[in-house]
Amino acid sequence: MSEVVSYRRQGVIGVITVNYPPVNALGHAVRSGLLAALEQGQADADAKVLLLLCEGRTFMAGADIREFGKPMQAPGLPQVIDAYENCRKPVVAAIHGTALGGGLETALGCHYRVALASAKLGLPEVKLGLLPGAGGTQRLPRLTGAQKALELITSGDFVAAPQALALGIVDAVDAGDDIKAVGLAFAQSVADEGKPVRRVRDLSDKVEAAKGSDMFEQFRAGLAKKARGLFSPFKCVDAVEAAFTLSFDDGMKRERELFTECMASPQRAGLIHAFFAEREVAKVPGLAKDTPVRDIDSVGIIGAGTMGGGIAMNFANVGIPVTMVEVKQEALDKGLAIIRRNYENSAKKGRISQAQVEERMALINTSLSYDDFKDVDLVIEAVFENMAIKKEIFAKLDEVCKPGAILASNTSTLDIDEIASATQRPEDVVGMHFFSPANVMKLLENVRGSKTSAEVKATVMAVAKTINKVGVLVGNCHGFVGNRMLHKRGAEAMALVNEGASPQQVDKVLTDLGYPMGQFAMSDLAGIDVGYRIREERRKAGETVEASWMDKLVEQGRLGQKTQAGVYKYEDGSRTPIVDPVVEQIIADFRAEQGITPRAISDQEILERCMYVMINEGAKILEEGIADRALDVDVVWIYGYGFPAYRGGPMFWADQLGLDTILAAVKTYQDRVGGAQWQPSPLLEKLVSEGKTFADL
Repeated sequence: MSEVVSYRRQGVIGVITVNYPPVNALGHAVRSGLLAALEQGQADADAKVLLLLCEGRTFMAGADIREFGKPMQAPGLPQVIDAYENCRKPVVAAIHGTALGGGLETALGCHYRVALASAKLGLPEVKLGLLPGAGGTQRLPRLTGAQKALELITSGDFVAAPQALALGIVDAVDAGDDIKAVGLAFAQSVADEGKPVRRVRDLSDKVEAAKGSDMFEQFRAGLAKKARGLFSPFKCVDAVEAAFTLSFDDGMKRERELFTECMASPQRAGLIHAFFAEREVAKVPGLAKDTPVRDIDSVGIIGAGTMGGGIAMNFANVGIPVTMVEVKQEALDKGLAIIRRNYENSAKKGRISQAQVEERMALINTSLSYDDFKDVDLVIEAVFENMAIKKEIFAKLDEVCKPGAILASNTSTLDIDEIASATQRPEDVVGMHFFSPANVMKLLENVRGSKTSAEVKATVMAVAKTINKVGVLVGNCHGFVGNRMLHKRGAEAMALVNEGASPQQVDKVLTDLGYPMGQFAMSDLAGIDVGYRIREERRKAGETVEASWMDKLVEQGRLGQKTQAGVYKYEDGSRTPIVDPVVEQIIADFRAEQGITPRAISDQEILERCMYVMINEGAKILEEGIADRALDVDVVWIYGYGFPAYRGGPMFWADQLGLDTILAAVKTYQDRVGGAQWQPSPLLEKLVSEGKTFADL
C-alpha cells in the first residue's frame, strides 16, 4: 500500500485517505496508491460504500507540478478515474479546501460528491494553455449542461461549493468543518438508503437537451474577443462539444487528441513559464529565507489622487488602516469620493457587499498634517515625478516617522538613492512602484536602494503578498526594469511615427502580438502629461531631450482619456480610441518642421524595432544586476504592462524566437538607425556565442 494513500474501514464504510502534503497533488505515488486502495476496498466484503477523502487543508488540488515536463508514469489519471467510476460499490468523494483540475476530475469519476460549504471547485487548466485531460470536458457538462461547463472550463474560474450544488456538480453541501465526519455521514446515508452506483458518464438528460442547438458556435463567437490570440480556450469548446456529438468513449478520445494539441502549443510553454515565474519571483536571490519581516499594521499615504487612492484601497481591502495626507481638504474629499465610487461599483457588480464597502471606507482616514504619520509602520509617497518635491517630503517624513518605519516612494523612474539621501535613515527607504490603476494592476515593482536593508526588502516583498500583488524586487536605475524597457520601446514607437508610420499602425502591431493595447493607446490611458513632465524634468536637469509632437498635444490640452483627447479622441463614456485627423495633421506638420520625408514602414519592422529594442535593454538590465533573473523581467512585463502571458514574457519569448535572430536584427538596426539603444548588449552577444539562452543564466 502506498504510504501516501491508506485504506481503513469504519463500520460499513471503506475509507480511502490521501495524505500527500502540501496539497495532495496527483503525483505518481498518489495515483498508484488510489488504485491500490480501491482494489482493497472492492475486495473488502464488509465495506458497502467507499469514501474518498484527503488529509490536510485541501482535497486533491490538481497535477503535481514537480512532474511537469517529465514523461507520465503509469497509471495515468484517466486510468485511475475510470477504475473509480467502474467500481462495483458506490464511491463518495468528500471535498474540502479546493478540488481543482485533476482533483475535481477525480471527484467527477466518483458516484457521489459531498463538500464543505467553504470548498472551491474548478478546472483551471486553460490558464496553463491546456484543457482538462482526464475526462473533465466530458463529465462536467453531463452534470451542469453545456453553457455552464463552457463558462467554467474556458475561464478556469472556481465556484464555491453552494454554487456547485446549484449547478449539480456536488450532491450535498455541509456547513461543518470536519470533512471526515461529513463524508462518513453522507456515505452512511448512501449505504442506509441502498443508493446505487451512479456513473456520471451514463447521465444523458443534459446532453439530449442541448442537441441540435447553435450554442457552441455562439460561444465561440463570444470567445473571439474575450480570448483573443489564445489557443486553448477554443480547444476547450471543441472538447465540450464532443460530449454532445460523440459517445462518451469517443468523446474521451477526442479530449485526449485536443489535450495533445494543447501540449504541443508554444502557448502552453509560455503560460507554464509564467505560472512558475510568478511563484519564483517571491524568492529573492541573496535574501535569506529567515530574514526578519517588520509588522505592517498601519500605513500612511501621501497624495489622494488616482495613484494614492488606488494604493489606499489595496490596504483597506485586507483590513489594514490607512491615513491619506494631502495639502488641501478638497483634494482629500475628491480622493475619498473616487474611492467610494470604485467600491460602490464593485458592490453593484456583486463582487463585494455593501457592508464591505462601509468597512473598507472606515479604514481610510484623511489628514492635512504629516504629524498623523508618527505611529504608522509604512509611508508610501505618491506625488508626481519631481525630485525636489520628493526629497522635501522625505526630509519631513524622516523627522516625523517613528524609528523602524519604512519610507517608500511610488516613483516610476526616479533615483531611490537620491530620494533616500534626504533622510538620516537610507536603510529604511525603498521604492514601491504600483501600476495604474493601483487597485487593479497586480504588479508591485519593489526597488532596492544601495543602502536599503535586507529586513526592509523582505518586508516590502511580504507586503506585496499581503495585498495580493505580485511583488518583484529590482535594482535602482532610471525607470528600474519596466519603465526603462518601456522608454526604449516608446522612443522607437515615436521614431517610427516620425519616419512615416501612423500611431494606429504601431498600436495594431503590438495588439496583434497579444498586448491588450498599443503604445499610444496606453499613453492616453496613463495620461500623456506624465511623460511630458518626465521630459521637462530631464530638460531642467540639463539633459538633451528630443523635440516631440506629443509635447504639442499636451500644450493643446490633449492629455489622453481624461480629457477625451490625446493621441486619439474618445467619445463620452467610451475608452475606444478613435483616429483623429487633428493629430494626423500635427504629426505631418512636425515631420515638415524636422525636414523628415515620410516613408512606408512594414509591420515587421515595427515589431522588431519595438520589441527587440526591449529585449536588448532587458539583457543590459540583467548584466547590470538591476534584475536578478530573466524571469523577473518577464513577470514585470506580464503583470505590469500587459505582455501576453501565453508568450511567457519578453525574455522567454526572445529565447523562443532565437537569440541569434534577435542579435542579428539589433546589429542591423544599429547600422540603419543608430543610437545607444541599438548598441548590442554584451550579455546578448555572449549568450549567442555560447549557444545559450536567457533561461540558462
